[in-house]
Amino acid sequence: MFHLLDIIGTMAFAMSGALTAMSKKLDPFGVFIIAFVTAVGGGTLRDIMIGRTPVGWMLDLKYVYVIIIGFILAILFRKKFDRLRTSLFLFDTIGLGVFTLIGLEKGINIGLHPVICIALGTMTACFGGVIRDILCTEIPVIFRREIYATICILGGIVFFLLRKLNLDNDVLYLTTSIVIISVRLMAVKFKWYLPTLEHK
Repeated sequence: MFHLLDIIGTMAFAMSGALTAMSKKLDPFGVFIIAFVTAVGGGTLRDIMIGRTPVGWMLDLKYVYVIIIGFILAILFRKKFDRLRTSLFLFDTIGLGVFTLIGLEKGINIGLHPVICIALGTMTACFGGVIRDILCTEIPVIFRREIYATICILGGIVFFLLRKLNLDNDVLYLTTSIVIISVRLMAVKFKWYLPTLEHK
């Protein structure tokens, strides 16, 4: 289940990056680069922070192939994604849920404190999108009013609470992913926002 979620998250973020790049009318090479950094940006930062080098995607070509497939699918079916913003949002949300889990698991595997694991999961999930948005001259979603990183933190807390129940790992991963994805969908549907801070 963990490896399946990893593949799904990588492809979802690659397609999210490709769709964003196409909305900015970039050429195919530009679209591929944005797709690539969106998919591996958060994981690369995570691996460097925990001293795991070469970073994951350099050791396993599976990730490169998955990103290429996601890039091709996004181009081939871009006209099917007639509501580009909706498609982008859905792929981004799936990636958010899955990559939070991957960051949590990597932290647990090297014996980090749960608080640090949650921070690692949040960075893994969010920073590919941050790089994507910066390169596409957008204010990153993580810095807007939209609830984004907060959902990853919530997902991390749910993960560790459920972990105390000694659930099967597949059930634990699936439940945590569903919680993160569901909360983000509800946050957008019901317009839940964090308050903005203004300095006058």
